[in-house]
Amino acid sequence: MAKLAQFYLMAATEAQSELSAEENLACDLSANAWRSGKRVLVVCESEEQALRLDEALWARDAEQFVPHNLSGEATNYATPIEISWKGKRNAQRRDLLINLQTELPDFTASFNQIIDFVPVDETQKAQARERYKILRQQGWQMEMVNR
Repeated sequence: MAKLAQFYLMAATEAQSELSAEENLACDLSANAWRSGKRVLVVCESEEQALRLDEALWARDAEQFVPHNLSGEATNYATPIEISWKGKRNAQRRDLLINLQTELPDFTASFNQIIDFVPVDETQKAQARERYKILRQQGWQMEMVNR
């Protein structure tokens, strides 16, 4: 099975919430993946970012509920979406990795699908190019998605 890395090319937009455009899209994509039966790991740059995503998912309307938890939270049942951050141990046994970190996590090889983002900011865009280059060199099938 080919490993697929999708990079979402972000367009300049006005902030519509406390989340960045990439964070909003990560929430939507994780919800869509869950609805299609996938288990998702969202990796954030910081605990603060993870908490923002957690709060945004809880704040959704009841009909848009997305079962999720933060890495390390005690739950009776494994949730289909886990939100983690740098330095935090996580389940890693998931179908899809959504990366919000500036560098690739060292466990990307355990996934068959990765979603990443190419922000408008030039520094962040250069970091995304590096992640893209590394994944391409590792043999991932690459796909660009215009946003």
